Amino acid sequence: MTDARALARAYLEQQRVLGTDQVVLPGADGRLPPASPASRPGSGVAANPDTPASRPGLGEPVSEANELTPGVRPGNLEASASDPLPPPGVSYDPPAGDLFTKDPLREAGTLARVAELVAECRKCRLCETRQHTVPGEGPADARLVVVGEGPGRTEDETGRPFVGQAGDLLTKILAAIDLPRERVYICNIVKCRPPENRTPQFDEIAACLPYLHRQIELVGPKVILAMGGTAAQALLNTKSSLGGMRNLIHRFRGTPVVVTYHPAALLRNPNWKKPTWDDVRIARRLLDA
Repeated sequence: MTDARALARAYLEQQRVLGTDQVVLPGADGRLPPASPASRPGSGVAANPDTPASRPGLGEPVSEANELTPGVRPGNLEASASDPLPPPGVSYDPPAGDLFTKDPLREAGTLARVAELVAECRKCRLCETRQHTVPGEGPADARLVVVGEGPGRTEDETGRPFVGQAGDLLTKILAAIDLPRERVYICNIVKCRPPENRTPQFDEIAACLPYLHRQIELVGPKVILAMGGTAAQALLNTKSSLGGMRNLIHRFRGTPVVVTYHPAALLRNPNWKKPTWDDVRIARRLLDA
């Protein structure tokens, strides 16, 4: 007969690998206790008493006067630096490339070389309508990488990521955590504008992801900030909702990933600015750790 302790040990090890930090045991009647709202899938709240909403320093309201204003911090960032970080979420390690295949992208040793390959790319239909490719911009030694969904009209015209109104708001968000835009590497999941700014399709994302993976590998950031559900799902290879991915620390090849709203979504719904502020402060604390 199999040792029950060995089975229990194997089960707990499996849960640890999957990132689960709780084990629910049945009561004396054999029934499981009812799930709390915070622990239900899709609730957007981690099943942990130390969720950001309950932590000191992360729940104070943001005043209109200093909300996401460059050089002015809403709240007290230093006061929350010692708060416990959110629990772990998705951990994703993309498969390595074929060692026996000569791949120009794998041999690209600089971000500039990756940008050249992006400019030549015709792997999906997005190349047919683009004006410019938008590979990304920022220093090669950036500690933070910001990943968005894809270029819009202004980005397509200029070849630069996150410009226009959404780009201005992103600049303010970064400045609010003492990170000038010039010190951050900013890019998108897809490098060409989808027609009418529609959501990138599966084959378009699949064609572009190797460029993003190589960029992250070359930069070697300390933290990745995924802005928007599409960016987070593609980067982490998951179908989880944006709400279900917030308030957790995910990992991409070992690098912490924080998920938050896209700046364009904040322009449509200003009520999401406060949750976004909570998220970027988590990224700031990870950078300072």
